Amino acid sequence: MDDQIKLMDIGDKFPDVLGKDADGNEIKLSDFPGKMFIIYFYPKDNTPGCTMEAISFRDNYQTFLDMGYQIIGVSKDSEASHKKFAEKNCLPFPLVADTDLELCKTAGVWQPKVMAGKAYMGIVRTTFVTDSNGVVTDRILKVKTKVASDQLFKILDDRYDPNPA
Repeated sequence: MDDQIKLMDIGDKFPDVLGKDADGNEIKLSDFPGKMFIIYFYPKDNTPGCTMEAISFRDNYQTFLDMGYQIIGVSKDSEASHKKFAEKNCLPFPLVADTDLELCKTAGVWQPKVMAGKAYMGIVRTTFVTDSNGVVTDRILKVKTKVASDQLFKILDDRYDPNPA
């Protein structure tokens, strides 16, 4: 197994180019000028936990946009898998197909895991919040899939001013 990679921390910066979305379009942070980001990494399309997490973000997507945040999901699934997953669940935000695991390794979420006594490498479910330059300002390491948006609102509500001076 690969050595454990250091998880991105507050102050670390995401690369501008994240990868390709479900339609094969290159997704870059610079494609969303002025937006801050919620970049969430999840293990697999169409699994119960990952679906609940995506639906939590879908149902609150407009609120996140209104707060100035663009949501981007990332897993190692293919573009075709992401396309089916997004269509089935009416997901309005891009899903990056990190099939070469480059972004997962950069973020440090590709780590050893154990299930039923078997060790394997996999994506550790993690959510990063960044500023408009892609610099990590917060991260959630223990994501609760059903209430993933609520976890973020607890962090973001403290700094969001709906009526800036």
